[in-house]
Amino acid sequence: MKYDFTTVMDRRGKDSIAVDGCGLMPGFAPDPPMEGFDFIPMWVADMNFPTCPSIINEIEDRVKHPAFGYFLPSDEYFNKIIHWQEKRNNVFGLAKESIGYENGVLGCVVSALNALTLPGEAVLLHSPTYVGFTHSIDPMGRKMILSDLYADKDGVMRMNYEDMDTKIKEHKIHVAVMCSPHNPSGRVWEREELKLAMDVFEQNEVTVISDEIWSDIILPGYQHIPTQSINEYARNHTIAIYAPSKTFNLAGLVGSYHIIYSSYLNDRIAKASSQTHYNMMNVLSMHALIGAYKSEGSEWVDELCLAIDKNVNFAIDYIREHLKGVRVTRPQGTYMLFLNCENWCIEHAATMDELVKSGWQVGVGWQDGRMFHDPYAIRLNLALPLSRVQEAMQRLDKFVFNGGTRFAC
Repeated sequence: MKYDFTTVMDRRGKDSIAVDGCGLMPGFAPDPPMEGFDFIPMWVADMNFPTCPSIINEIEDRVKHPAFGYFLPSDEYFNKIIHWQEKRNNVFGLAKESIGYENGVLGCVVSALNALTLPGEAVLLHSPTYVGFTHSIDPMGRKMILSDLYADKDGVMRMNYEDMDTKIKEHKIHVAVMCSPHNPSGRVWEREELKLAMDVFEQNEVTVISDEIWSDIILPGYQHIPTQSINEYARNHTIAIYAPSKTFNLAGLVGSYHIIYSSYLNDRIAKASSQTHYNMMNVLSMHALIGAYKSEGSEWVDELCLAIDKNVNFAIDYIREHLKGVRVTRPQGTYMLFLNCENWCIEHAATMDELVKSGWQVGVGWQDGRMFHDPYAIRLNLALPLSRVQEAMQRLDKFVFNGGTRFAC
């Protein structure tokens, strides 16, 4: 490979929640590991890979100019998004007027819900549910109604359209929030699946907020289908949200964008997001996107997806061979694994609290999946060098799932 996805990067003391947050975020990051174990960060959804060089070059060029005053997004910024969407997602005819800056995907979700719903109203989401949605929507006073995904005979997670329709009608829902690809399951929705979902939404006059931040991280053999591309209803009733932050490990720079074709929705969302006066672009964030969406960035992402695919293949094979009682479905996109540990916990008379703690004790920083509305789940980040994934799996095998020290205090 041209780019480096194998070197173990030391992020200690470099402003990283994933590494330096241990013991500082109750409910998310337990205490550091026991003596004798170094820490392998596999919980926060950012990557332990250095970002694309074209981003650093672009930022360095801008920093050489010593003024950082007020500014407007440049035409190059919008043109890079238009070209990226055309090249990566086969989106044609996208115009500058349909693109709007957002500080973050969740910020846009909040703005959209403020514009389209009132406190006390219900919103439809799929379960398992991205924890960020829960922590954003609940505090707004909106009622989250969950439609559970289910595993088909091949273990592939699917939407339950009948359940979606029933709950939309029962709770008089007019807004749904989706993940495409789905977080945390890693499903890359097929065109026909999205069409059936949009049929349900159209029949019930539901507007869709589609979080597509993972759309660039698609594993070989799959293709991201933009929700807005399904039909005219989807185009005019979907708020789609994208960002280079997940793709290029830029979360600390902040910066996302929405695509909204409906002028009515565009005006409503723009008004809601502008009222705080904090939804404003950082000049270095703008240049980071410009650097990311260059041809070198596209090449880098292709190699990134191959590196993640190798990690996924190793982890899936290892879990199925060595970690009996743990169920896992191979993701089609994202760099997350979603483990189901119900059978293992029952067989070993163990609680999820004990299981989660035992992983952290041996330096495997995984994420408690219960906050995603799954009582026996753990989410595992595989965006780190393969050698670290291998070490993590061996520790889980030896000390947690098949070892006698898992509940040491």
